[in-house]
Amino acid sequence: MKKFLLAVLGILVILIAILLIKMYTYPFKKTTAETSEGWKPVKNDSAVLRLSGGIKIPTVSTGSLGEFNYTPFDQFKEYLKASYPSVYQHTENIEINSRALVFRLKGSNPALEPILFLSHIDVVPPGDADVKNKEQNIFRPDDKPLPPVSKVAEDWDFEPFSGAVVNGRIYGRGAIDMKGMLFSLMESMDAMVKSKKVPQRDIYLAFGFDEEVGGQKGAMQIADYFKKKGLQFDAVYDEGGLIMRKGNVAGVDSDIAVVGCAEKGFLSAKIKVKGLGGHSSMPPMESAIGKAAVIMQRLEDDQMKPEITPLIKGFFDNIGGAMPWTTRLALSNQWLLKPLLISQLTKNNTTNALVRTTTALTMMKGSDGTNVLSPEVEFVVNFRLLPGNTVKDVHDHIAKATEGFDVEIEEIDNTREASAVSPSDTKGFKLIEAGVKEIYPGAIVTPYLTMAGTDAYKYQIVSKNIYRFMPIRINSSEQQSIHSTNEYISIENYLKMIHYFEYIMTNYDK
Repeated sequence: MKKFLLAVLGILVILIAILLIKMYTYPFKKTTAETSEGWKPVKNDSAVLRLSGGIKIPTVSTGSLGEFNYTPFDQFKEYLKASYPSVYQHTENIEINSRALVFRLKGSNPALEPILFLSHIDVVPPGDADVKNKEQNIFRPDDKPLPPVSKVAEDWDFEPFSGAVVNGRIYGRGAIDMKGMLFSLMESMDAMVKSKKVPQRDIYLAFGFDEEVGGQKGAMQIADYFKKKGLQFDAVYDEGGLIMRKGNVAGVDSDIAVVGCAEKGFLSAKIKVKGLGGHSSMPPMESAIGKAAVIMQRLEDDQMKPEITPLIKGFFDNIGGAMPWTTRLALSNQWLLKPLLISQLTKNNTTNALVRTTTALTMMKGSDGTNVLSPEVEFVVNFRLLPGNTVKDVHDHIAKATEGFDVEIEEIDNTREASAVSPSDTKGFKLIEAGVKEIYPGAIVTPYLTMAGTDAYKYQIVSKNIYRFMPIRINSSEQQSIHSTNEYISIENYLKMIHYFEYIMTNYDK
């Protein structure tokens, strides 16, 4: 018995030694503590004023298939022309579907594939939260900046379309999503044409107008236009990832710039469950609602299988070196600890979404009376598809969950497969790394999976190198203001974003 215990102890010691050796020799990306602050913003009240004016125009997209009030979009188009006459004068610019805008700054070498920067004009509705200050035309760019918010606001500090500039911030719906990026691109190109900088390759800007409702009339038509012209882009840049402030990613004591090299797919299914209707005084043993509840419980209890895809493995390889040793131990020893690692990842909402096709029950409809049994109950389940899972996989998953019940299943909204995964060893990605280091030298730059849908998906027909990233440093509360209450962008973030895009445009071929 003693020999057996000694043998077990010896094996355990050897196993621990192997785990530790693998952890300390694992090729996590090297991180260094940078002491420099990076590029410091130069005061530019004119640029701030132009963005403020653009936010004031309520280019709200609602409903389906882009059927909404276009008058503000026409006003916005004229506002851009008035704000950036040099860009309009020195680029080829066209309108697609009347309101989508494309700009082309010609380069000196037509043999080189162009690069493309995306944004969108439309914003989501502002909601009906209260407004604390209804004063108009507030422009105080010299205010001392307030620190970033630490919780999600319940009210708007200023009117959603006020474009108020105060406390070091530019407030309003679309400040981050995504007029801030649109105006920073126009400012960057404006600076290039005014300084007479001629890039080697063509630079395109493309702005859709219905991204928030699917992009069918904007980005999809622009991409088709590029395809018909025979264009292929060396890189496409769109929204997606951000620079998460130090401390906002658990266990990582660094800013992290997450660059979306892919985005999840999308499928919403309306499931109609049939049963016996009638009066509640004589209910059947199992109602339609009860049957629907069983299916919904199956969908939540038995979700699609989690897995660490190559993209997410790369993400952890990049940030792992800055994480606690216990996490590094699991990441570097997946040959043994992968089940434990996946178990931990799936316990957190954010990391769970990184490693599986998620399941979200979003809508339900049944009887309209307290004493009436509905003969049919319907609910909607939304799946966000992990690259590697397919729409067919989801169909099979739903079929298994509804097995044994009388159901009708209908896809609603815009079903799409997960995007292709763009490589991170390209010039296009390396310029992102260089641009981030220019403004935030200490940030870790890593490939990532974008959870939400973007217009970038539609441009796969014209490029294999698509990167979803907005170079603004924010915390989780600021991020949650997107599509929510009290959206703002700091003046510092906005000015650094302008510099970042100008840096990429001018240095792409240096």
